Amino acid sequence: MGSAIGEMLPLAIGIAISPLPIIAVILILTTPQARTNGLAFLGGWLAGLTLVGVIVLIVTDAAGAATADDTSTILSLAKLVLGLLLLFLAWRKFTKRPRAGEETPLPKWMRALDGFTAVRSVSVGALLAGPKPKNLILTAAAAAGIAQSGLGGFQQAVVLLLLILVGSLGIIAPVAVYFAMGDRAAPVLGGWKTWLAANNTAVMIVLFVVFGVVLVGKGIGGL
Repeated sequence: MGSAIGEMLPLAIGIAISPLPIIAVILILTTPQARTNGLAFLGGWLAGLTLVGVIVLIVTDAAGAATADDTSTILSLAKLVLGLLLLFLAWRKFTKRPRAGEETPLPKWMRALDGFTAVRSVSVGALLAGPKPKNLILTAAAAAGIAQSGLGGFQQAVVLLLLILVGSLGIIAPVAVYFAMGDRAAPVLGGWKTWLAANNTAVMIVLFVVFGVVLVGKGIGGL
C-alpha cells in the first residue's frame, strides 16, 4: 500500500493547488452566510472528488487493471494522452496569459457569492472539484493508478480516501483558519486571496507542465 500512496500523493497535491476554488471559498468566507456556505462548499468539493475517484476506480477495477495486460496498456496510453492534454492546456494558458502588471480577471459568478445559498455552494464546490480539467485529469489518473496497484478493496478505499483528503487541503485550510480564528482570519485569508489572484495563471501553467510531464512519463513507462 505504501507504493500506491507514494504514486498517488504528487497527483493529490496537484489537485489541492487549485487557485480559483481556493479564492472562491475565501470569498464565501467573507459573506454573511460564511459558516453555512463555507462548509457547504467544502462538502460539495469532497463529493465531487469522491464521485470522480470512485467511478474511475470501479471501472478500472472491473476491467482487471491489475492483472490484464491489455487493460494495463490501455491505462498507460490513457495516462500518456492525459499528460499531453495537460501540456496542451499549459501552452494555451501561456498564450492567453495577462500582460505584465495585469491580473487574471476572476469569473463573473464570483461577484454573486454574497447571494449564494447552501445548495448553490455545494453545487459550485462539486463542479469546481470534479469536472474542471486539471482536477478531472489528476483524479482520474490517481484512481486508475490505485486500481493498477493490485491492492485489495479495503486498501484501495483507504488510498482513495487519502487522495480525497490531501486533494482537498487547499479548501480545508481556509475553512479551518476561518473557524479557528473567527474575525481575526480576515487579514490572513485576504493575503492568500490577493496572492492567488495575482499569480493564478503562473501557478496553473507550472502545474499543467509538471503534472503533464509526470503523466507522460508514467504512460510511456507503462507501455
